[in-house]
Amino acid sequence: MTTILLIFLVVLFLINIPLSVAIAGSSIVAIVISGKFPLLMVVQRMVNAVDSFPLMAVPLFMLAGALMDSGGISRRIVNFADSLVGWLSGGLAAVSVVASMFFAGISGSAAADTAAVGSLLIPSMKEKGYKSEFAAAVQAAGGSIGVIIPPSIPMIIYGFITGTSIVKLFAGGILAGVLIGTSLIIVSVSISKKNNYGREVQFSLRNVWKSFKEAFWALGATVIILGGILGGIFTATEAAAVAVVYGFIVGKFVYKELKLKKIPKLMMESAVLASIILFIISSASIFGWILTMENIPHLVGTYIVNVTNNRILLLLLINLMLLVAGTFLETTVSLILLVPIIVPILPLIGMDPVQMGVVVVTNLAIGMLTPPLGICLIVSAGISRNSIAEVSRAVLPFLLMTIVDLLILTFWPPVTTFLPGLL
Repeated sequence: MTTILLIFLVVLFLINIPLSVAIAGSSIVAIVISGKFPLLMVVQRMVNAVDSFPLMAVPLFMLAGALMDSGGISRRIVNFADSLVGWLSGGLAAVSVVASMFFAGISGSAAADTAAVGSLLIPSMKEKGYKSEFAAAVQAAGGSIGVIIPPSIPMIIYGFITGTSIVKLFAGGILAGVLIGTSLIIVSVSISKKNNYGREVQFSLRNVWKSFKEAFWALGATVIILGGILGGIFTATEAAAVAVVYGFIVGKFVYKELKLKKIPKLMMESAVLASIILFIISSASIFGWILTMENIPHLVGTYIVNVTNNRILLLLLINLMLLVAGTFLETTVSLILLVPIIVPILPLIGMDPVQMGVVVVTNLAIGMLTPPLGICLIVSAGISRNSIAEVSRAVLPFLLMTIVDLLILTFWPPVTTFLPGLL
């Protein structure tokens, strides 16, 4: 049955069938040909996969991000970030990363993060003389932090699959996101000095205070969302609903930039994006269920362990597997297919599920910077109007730095376990 499943999956990939349809289609064909299970199982498993309270956070966070972007929140976050780091060499590049880190605390989505901040900063960087492909690369790298700093849709899915506390996963992602963001700023400043990209503004506490006051309500979204989740006031799903309400109130009544006539369009766009993710989850669930019934995760896990009993080599193998998957598979599909393989190995390598969750999501975030399916790369290239190949070459220094960060997260547990341990 597994052989049939994989053959048809490869065939559908080769004829350019969309990923989610290929996964669902190959699963249905395998069930029909094998005759082991009734076809009704397909519908049952797909419905059960998305019939989940935690997964309600996915469309809600997407809508919250759209409302905040349209309501002027992301622009004020960018202005505040500019006052903090705009004085550095290549200040706008550093602003791009810092603004992405702030917006990551609202959206939960790397694509939304990249689009919201990139639509403002990539054109500005190009006007200031930054190379177009460099501007796109910086924003793609910064946008990938959107799934590491909480709230994070991939962390919600990981917690849903493994039963790990989503609150602790979110806490584990905070320092990891700060580490990656700081390292990306260092890379962007180094490249900017080499290319003589000038400072945009002089540092001024007065400017910081002024921009902070203007962005107060925008930054309040991050405080309310993260504070509420980590403080145990509400769950991640409830936080997503709060974020939607907050984004509407601030955009409409405080900043007065959110137009009521735009809301149906924003809701429709968010629903479409969320439905894509949820359909992938439901399709991958039947695929993963077949693999589980065939005992494939256990066999693969056993094979990895049998390759070596050296903990360091095992961790490197797991990371390599995730990096490859992140390059060629959509994030949600990678989570659903690979996490069941990895989780049984955790006791053997002595790794906390929260730490592994952050490591898994970081690996897949790196995949968002690599073709052919690097969503952050694709969004940034679309905004800058560069080819994927041009942005891919420019993003290489940032990619290498994030891999160094990944190794730190893998082999130095306190970065991901310190804050969860306080909860």
